[in-house]
Amino acid sequence: MEELTLETLIAVWEEMFGRGLFWAMVVVAVLITVAYVYVLIRDRSMSMRKFLLAQLSMPVGAVVAVLFVWKMTDSGFADIGGPIDVVVLLGVAVAGAIGIAILVYTVQALIKGPETSDS
Repeated sequence: MEELTLETLIAVWEEMFGRGLFWAMVVVAVLITVAYVYVLIRDRSMSMRKFLLAQLSMPVGAVVAVLFVWKMTDSGFADIGGPIDVVVLLGVAVAGAIGIAILVYTVQALIKGPETSDS
């Protein structure tokens, strides 16, 4: 592999997760992103109360993302071989944390609706 391209990354992810699961995850991510953008446009601002709860869920998302990837790749803590493995795991954890925060915020906003100021 001489250069890293999007096609190469997609092929690697399809090999890791399986074609069906990978594309299902892509579709779910796109749907959540569209719902998040809808909520931001509808509310015209972010609710700090909803954002706080979303931030509190971030450690859970990070841990679940790392465990999910380790399960899908049949890996464990003993399989960490070098600095790049640590960087990749940190990237997975960050992606999981951000993803769960967006999901939690979006679900709260869709269920509770926009906040109204009573002052």
